[in-house]
Amino acid sequence: MFRKLICAAAILLSSPALAQVAPSPADAERVRVQAAQVLFWSQPQRDANFPAMEKLFPTHIVAAGGRVRALPSGRALSVPDADIESFMAAQNVAGLLVLQDGKVRLERYARGYGPEGRWTSFSVAKSFTSTLVGAAIRDGYIKSVDDPVTRYIPELVGSGYDGVTVAQLLTMTSGVKWNEDYTDPNSDVARMLLMPLKPGEDATVAYMRTLQRESVPGAKWVYKTGETNLVGVLVRRATGKGLAEYLSEKIWMPFGMERDALWMIDPSGFEIGGCCLSVSLRDYARMGQFVLEGGKGVVPDGWFADATRSHADIGNPGFGYGYQWWTYPQGRYGAQGIFGQTIRVDPRTRTVIVISAAAAKATDRDYSLARNAFLDRLFAATAR
Repeated sequence: MFRKLICAAAILLSSPALAQVAPSPADAERVRVQAAQVLFWSQPQRDANFPAMEKLFPTHIVAAGGRVRALPSGRALSVPDADIESFMAAQNVAGLLVLQDGKVRLERYARGYGPEGRWTSFSVAKSFTSTLVGAAIRDGYIKSVDDPVTRYIPELVGSGYDGVTVAQLLTMTSGVKWNEDYTDPNSDVARMLLMPLKPGEDATVAYMRTLQRESVPGAKWVYKTGETNLVGVLVRRATGKGLAEYLSEKIWMPFGMERDALWMIDPSGFEIGGCCLSVSLRDYARMGQFVLEGGKGVVPDGWFADATRSHADIGNPGFGYGYQWWTYPQGRYGAQGIFGQTIRVDPRTRTVIVISAAAAKATDRDYSLARNAFLDRLFAATAR
């Protein structure tokens, strides 16, 4: 669902806007034709491009405000430097930060990255988009997660999304058939931005309404980036605001994010709800802290308690899926994206761990097991 190098200087958008600002037809066509090339970048391309996606692709700005939430230094975490360096090297980690009680206990950078930079989120963005659903409910734009999706996206009437609720979209239990294989150029995730569009047509809706249902809504979990893109469409339709603008209004400015974030846009000129925010390491940590603190005044009371509990069985004992948040053993939850992007939260120790990386593969079982084991070690160290 990503795009290879295009002429970014001509299409970089300097501010979020209420109205759609689409790329030129030629640039939009390049976005469609090269939609999945980023999945097959070489390691040098990943190293160069992950911290500089805004130079390559069209974006909208998530504006930060003037007040920055401080992240004071805490007591250094008792983990040997050699072990930290070994983990970062083995996992191609560019940034690692451990925040406990709002204080930084560990912060390391590598691979030419630093605190002034931004790093792509990939699917970590899904958890940001789902949070905007909570904000839209509190603001009265969305009545309930029990509403049918077609109430907000009427073009889906008559498609596989008839009878699917907002909650089922959030939990990826719509029953609609989908292929998320990152190694297959013919998968849905690789092809969803390839469809030629009519003037004014939404790229996400145009593709998703062609999909067929394979099971009863609510009965089966299948990971679908396209459905988070639909969540983004839903938020935009309900609020009348772009995702970048709404994220700035509800979280980035009031919570004191330090740097502007950048949200990549699709061929229609809209932010991609399921992917592609570029955020600094410290602001990823602040987002985790925002969720840990409950998002008071932004989302309904109890929203995150519900959003970060398991609503769907993913076939891995102890692990589950909530409202675009992964759930883990020991009551932990988090956001994760391909190539190693991670926000992991442990409410028991009041700890947030964030990782920005450029892993050699989009997904890899051994890589994930090693990452989880080291995260467990870091969480254990915060309890000492």
